Amino acid sequence: QVQLAESGGGLVQAGESLQISCATAGRTFSFITMGWFRQAPGKEREFVAAIRWSGGTTRYADSVKGRFTISRDIAKNTLYLQMNNLKPEDTAVYYCAEDRSWVNLPTSGYDYWGQGTQVTVSS
Repeated sequence: QVQLAESGGGLVQAGESLQISCATAGRTFSFITMGWFRQAPGKEREFVAAIRWSGGTTRYADSVKGRFTISRDIAKNTLYLQMNNLKPEDTAVYYCAEDRSWVNLPTSGYDYWGQGTQVTVSS
């Protein structure tokens, strides 16, 4: 049973940085993709970034490209999202997710989800 637990959310001002983490447990193989998604109030959940766990290749949504960086620490089984130059429109609950399909860096259809961590950016 895969378990995903996000942490590190909080309240920051526009232009500031924040790093959120996702601790993972229960995984038995490494040919998976990990992703970050977010859901703002009244909006659908949207793709933010993804990374292949074994190879490290990445993919980003256009709205965060150049500001956010997804990374992972294989030894710690932890996924990260470094968010720089945050904007009020980045305010959302951020979720990490794991995909076990053979699709290359998918933006939907993930198999396992964490509970989410709130990120609030004030103007």
